[in-house]
Amino acid sequence: MGARKKISADNRKEALKTQYFAKLTGVPTSPRKMRLVADMVRGMEVFRALGVLKFSSKEASNRMEKLLRSAIANWEQKNDRKAESGELYISQVFVDSATMLKRLRPAPQGRGYRIRKRSNHVTLFVDTMENKNTNA
Repeated sequence: MGARKKISADNRKEALKTQYFAKLTGVPTSPRKMRLVADMVRGMEVFRALGVLKFSSKEASNRMEKLLRSAIANWEQKNDRKAESGELYISQVFVDSATMLKRLRPAPQGRGYRIRKRSNHVTLFVDTMENKNTNA
């Protein structure tokens, strides 16, 4: 690795130390379905978002709830204290497509229809409300 790339990689690592996030990779639901759930909670206070996810009827909301709990735990572990109500909010949520399993389904007259079993990666960032107010 060249010196310039190493410096930028080190800067990226330092920036990640001040951010609190959780990643979920290879989720076997389509990215479109997961984005619907991500859009429901984006920008919300975390405990309110947990309530919304808990009572949502979508299957992807269970995985998103578990990921949010993990992000809160990461914040608590880095700051050595418990998160209080109204303190944290979801700053960013990314849903990216992952590998696609490609299958063939037999169709009439000797043809085959393609089936694409999609999966996704979800990254969820949490931040404090104080940082939200200073950034605005």
